[in-house]
Amino acid sequence: MEAALKQKAEKYYFLLGGVFIASLVACNLMFQKFFYWTPFSFLGEGAEEGSAWHSITHYTFYISVGIIPYPVTFLITDIISEIYGRRRADMVVFAGLIASVFVLLIIGIAAAVPATDWSPVSDSMFKSVFGSSAQAVAASMAAYLIAQFIDIRIFHFWKKRTHGRHLWLRNNFSTIPSQFVDTFVVLFVLCWMQSIPWDRFGSLLINGFIFKVIIAVFDTPFFYLLVWWFRKKFKLNPEEEIVF
Repeated sequence: MEAALKQKAEKYYFLLGGVFIASLVACNLMFQKFFYWTPFSFLGEGAEEGSAWHSITHYTFYISVGIIPYPVTFLITDIISEIYGRRRADMVVFAGLIASVFVLLIIGIAAAVPATDWSPVSDSMFKSVFGSSAQAVAASMAAYLIAQFIDIRIFHFWKKRTHGRHLWLRNNFSTIPSQFVDTFVVLFVLCWMQSIPWDRFGSLLINGFIFKVIIAVFDTPFFYLLVWWFRKKFKLNPEEEIVF
């Protein structure tokens, strides 16, 4: 690959890495707010109450808002794995870990500094929003490291087995199992730290995992589009990767 193209490839790699780190940090900072979502309610008009169809169309997810940007991290690591290779994907994962630890340290310092009498955000308000960030980051980092490295390795396993074909297979069959591991580990650690009561573990695990599976399926077209764009721009064959 010519020098100019390699320079562009490096730029896009850093852009992807930046979005990845921003998504990861956002997850850790806003996880304490939970919301509900009934995605199939529009299909339930006229459904008989108590029927199986009524149960499906009125199924409500109760999930943390921190889960919203998190699937983006798996989409990006899959793109980087596909275009730049496993080593570059591992580097982004490690950079995300360093960024999370750094943010945790900054939050700790900010919480320790006393607020003025006229500060719009008081100490108690700050701690109520960011007070559990240490637990969140600890749980997230444990889950994150395990799940992301599983995702990258499963992705490359399927890439080798399919000789660069069937993008949908390695995108989904690497993301879905790693998302289950991620959801299980982060909830287990948060329950163990008593940030979330144990009686909510099962329902949050099911809700979180199903939500992530739905998002993984819906992001497949974006994965195809971005991989197609990268391959066309950098003239890559299906099994070829950009090597710096």
